[in-house]
Amino acid sequence: MRSTTRFIALGFAGVMLAACGHKDKDAPLAFVPADTPYVVANLDVLDDNTRKALLAQADAQLPSQLAQLNAAADQMAIKDPDGARLLRALGAEFNGKSVETFAQNAGLDLKGHSAFYGQGLSPVLRFELSDPKAFEGFIGRLETAYGKKLDVASIGGQSYRKYAFATSGTEVILAMVGKQAVVSLLPADTTPTLLRQALGLDRPQKNLQDDGRLANLAKDKGYQKWLVGDLDLTRALPLAMGGKDPLFSAILKAHAEAISAKTGEPVANQLQTSPSCAVEAGRIAARAPAVSFGYTQLDVGHQDVRFDVALADDISKAFAGLEVKMPGLGSTGTAPFDLSLALPVAPLRTFWLAQADAVAAKPFTCPALTDLNDSFAKLGPSMQKAAIPPFGDMLGLRIALDTLAPGQNGGLPKFTGRIVLGTNNPAGLLAMGQMMVSALAQLKVTTDGKPQPLPKDMTAMLEQPAWIAMSDKALALGVGAGEDAKLGDTLAAPTGDAGRMTRMHLSGAMYLDWLQLMEQKADSLAAATAAINKSDEPSLDNDSSTDDATQAAANVARSKAQFAAMKSQAERVNTIDAEMHVDDNGMVITSQTALK
Repeated sequence: MRSTTRFIALGFAGVMLAACGHKDKDAPLAFVPADTPYVVANLDVLDDNTRKALLAQADAQLPSQLAQLNAAADQMAIKDPDGARLLRALGAEFNGKSVETFAQNAGLDLKGHSAFYGQGLSPVLRFELSDPKAFEGFIGRLETAYGKKLDVASIGGQSYRKYAFATSGTEVILAMVGKQAVVSLLPADTTPTLLRQALGLDRPQKNLQDDGRLANLAKDKGYQKWLVGDLDLTRALPLAMGGKDPLFSAILKAHAEAISAKTGEPVANQLQTSPSCAVEAGRIAARAPAVSFGYTQLDVGHQDVRFDVALADDISKAFAGLEVKMPGLGSTGTAPFDLSLALPVAPLRTFWLAQADAVAAKPFTCPALTDLNDSFAKLGPSMQKAAIPPFGDMLGLRIALDTLAPGQNGGLPKFTGRIVLGTNNPAGLLAMGQMMVSALAQLKVTTDGKPQPLPKDMTAMLEQPAWIAMSDKALALGVGAGEDAKLGDTLAAPTGDAGRMTRMHLSGAMYLDWLQLMEQKADSLAAATAAINKSDEPSLDNDSSTDDATQAAANVARSKAQFAAMKSQAERVNTIDAEMHVDDNGMVITSQTALK
């Protein structure tokens, strides 16, 4: 489902890049309830050159996205062959076309207004059309490729098409309302009230356009107005956990019916919901009330994004002023892969002990959440153990890789680079290592940062030279020719400023190396699984065996398509830089992608 959603989003990518220069009573945002739990919408226009560049990027990724869609259809075909045919029909509309040509043939306005939002938890996509007749033609071609007409229904004089998914208890509706297209996922037995709201026949009492929620977010967080998103967890989680949202309830009911068919457990028993669930979901959501995101720069050569996660005051205060003396955390890395991560065990231990105490004082009573009581009960003793030196002195970790290559015959990957362990007691950490590995006992390492070569029997395992060095705040290992000369500067790198928790630098070439390594591991796992399944005794249920084999093949095809899509994107990347910090308002994650 995720790859299908990504594919559809690709097809409509240009639609999301549009303008809202004045308040139009029929603009998509005017149909969005002010209390929607989630929304992604555009608030401004991209210039023509940038739009063309983004469409060119979408075109480059289109073949791999089509492969993902076909793989998803193969996976769906086992339980929902009609749904699989519909996905393939959608994919056929892109064959031999650019994304811009598809949009023009489908009547989509690449310079129009659009919004993706929740009517409750039911997703609704609403976008403007440049040519309503062309959109009707698109639907006709879709039905021809599908092999039959979609079901047609109407409400309040508004007609719409629909398709019910076989196993999920949901249906997708598709309609042209005025000069806008509306697509929504609703319960298969949806009520007239929800249907009218999704189609926009009944307007919300307060809408998001008048509310100004997204515009205020863009101003406060520095998001550009091309695309702004917001997820309100204080609304979404209680809806999901309270058992009252129609879409979520329909999906749970369909799942319960499938389980009941196998086990005989009554559906009603599975769907029982405690009144405390919505309240306790709100309690959890209050710890991280909202997530928002938007572009901070978007042009031909740059795609910079910012995510903001609102946090409860006690969480923000625990980390906003924390300065972690981890070398490398205070500056952008320079190695092809350079990750610095703050892991200050002492303050983390204090924080999580407080969370465990809070849950112990007020345990969860909602059946779906009671496992959290046990988890937090176990967390307390674990945090106590974490105080034992040298673990209790840990500050963080830095991994700086200069090269990375897959191992032979599926073995461990080969790399050169540096690994740094930040600690308030590097001598104690080294002493522990010397106790565990006798070959290290002969080393005399001081805190001056000078590298000492590892014994030959250890470097033989690595199949290349290696060195160790130490400062007053870290212990570093260098692996590979020439890495000894880099250890001194690595240990002397700037430490973190207030609230800084993570930094990462990644070159496009190293990004591809990582993807190839992960693809190799995925292929090895798939081959091993296939061998195990082949060696098993034949199942008495031949249909089940065939389904399992078909599902496995579909999973492999989908995995290959996903890797192809990621590699296609990675080939355009020059560098990616990212960081995460905590301030008084919560957690901020930023990424800057420079494109070739």
